[in-house]
Amino acid sequence: MSSETENKTSSSANEVNNASPGNQAVHDAGPAVVSGSAAFQAQYFFRDTAAGLITGAMAIPLSIGIAMMSDYPIKVGLATVAFASLIGWLNAWVRPGNYIGSPGIAAGLAPVLALGVATFGIQNMAFCIMLTAVMQAVIWKFNWQRYLLIAVPVYLVEGLLAGVGLKILMRFFEFSYEIPEEAVTEEFWNAARIQMSLISLIGFVGFVYLFSKFKDKQPAVPYFVLIIGGVILAQVVPVPMIHVEDVELALAWPLPEAGTTVLMLFYMFLFCLMLAVIDVIEQVMSNAAIEKIDPLKRKCNSNNSLLAIWIANLGSSFFGGMTNLDGLAKSTTNKLAGAYTKFSVLIIGSVVTFFLFNIEYLDFLPKFALASIMVFTGYKMIAGLVHVTHYGPYALMLALICGGLVYKVGIFEGLLIAMAIHAIVHYLVYTKHDQMPGKSVIKRYFENLKKDSSNIV
Repeated sequence: MSSETENKTSSSANEVNNASPGNQAVHDAGPAVVSGSAAFQAQYFFRDTAAGLITGAMAIPLSIGIAMMSDYPIKVGLATVAFASLIGWLNAWVRPGNYIGSPGIAAGLAPVLALGVATFGIQNMAFCIMLTAVMQAVIWKFNWQRYLLIAVPVYLVEGLLAGVGLKILMRFFEFSYEIPEEAVTEEFWNAARIQMSLISLIGFVGFVYLFSKFKDKQPAVPYFVLIIGGVILAQVVPVPMIHVEDVELALAWPLPEAGTTVLMLFYMFLFCLMLAVIDVIEQVMSNAAIEKIDPLKRKCNSNNSLLAIWIANLGSSFFGGMTNLDGLAKSTTNKLAGAYTKFSVLIIGSVVTFFLFNIEYLDFLPKFALASIMVFTGYKMIAGLVHVTHYGPYALMLALICGGLVYKVGIFEGLLIAMAIHAIVHYLVYTKHDQMPGKSVIKRYFENLKKDSSNIV
């Protein structure tokens, strides 16, 4: 779901949907006893290096699109991925959460971050990320992640991600028919725009075809083909190109801007609480899928993954970075490219770091190629609603309402309204249909929460 939940594949959704909410974190049990380190094993050096190079190259355009959707500078997004990769690798030496997951910025959190930028200003986002990291540290310390998928139904999260996916799709669809300024005329659908639309359509269809053909073999292939083909085409046909602003990355204390009101700080607290919870839920669900695709069938420990997440989030707040998690799209690519340990993640971070310090090479990326990648990403997030049907018509209806609210009124408001509707419906069913007193309904909820989580590590 990731992000990155960033983008969930059908395998991750099936893994989650085949379990009851009370058993969602069954995959969060301690890691299986395996020989060798999770961070590095000499026998897998060449495999992990090759996998890291491939996944790193695939992560570049995806990270660019997510940073743009988040209203963050692209360079800051790349710096976040590089730093999170380093922390993920270091954490694997002592407390591995998963063994082939690739950290980075997540598509599912992009509109949430954009909401924060629009509401609080980019100058306050470092403080928000720091506050989010502190909340996640508390969740990690008390292992509260085991309760989240019980308190917040999976189908509600799917609805939220579908709304986010629609936002991403609509945002980047505009790139598919954008033309250079010199080709703009009074007539909107001129020859240049028609040509650009056809190029984008061919690129998107080709990308989807290659993805369907290679998703179980080498999912990086469609990315390579689309990007390389786009770069070559841009040499003979004038098309809009991505421009990466060379912003300065500087260390600074993540403090709120001077003059921030108490009311604004309170709203920041609520925003960060939402951001922290969504980030944690996406990681837990991603781990369920990553465990399933692990080549050595090793168990994941989601609480250990949260340790790496909050440390990386806390660190990135000092350079104005973004939130991170082990995205399923990159993690799947990492696995299929041959990764066996987290050493591949260090290589991924190295590839991203190269482009971070050589951003002029990113100006060769055509916008229509990025549009194909991000529109497909949005579609995959919306398609997750199909799996909600496993929960029945009520769950599907609530997920659709949540998705519509998220798209229409915003991430924060949409999620709160959907959760309120869910709570009211259940309260009315128990009090009106089952004739239970209101206090008993609330007491029963907390008893079930405790009972369902008693077998979770």
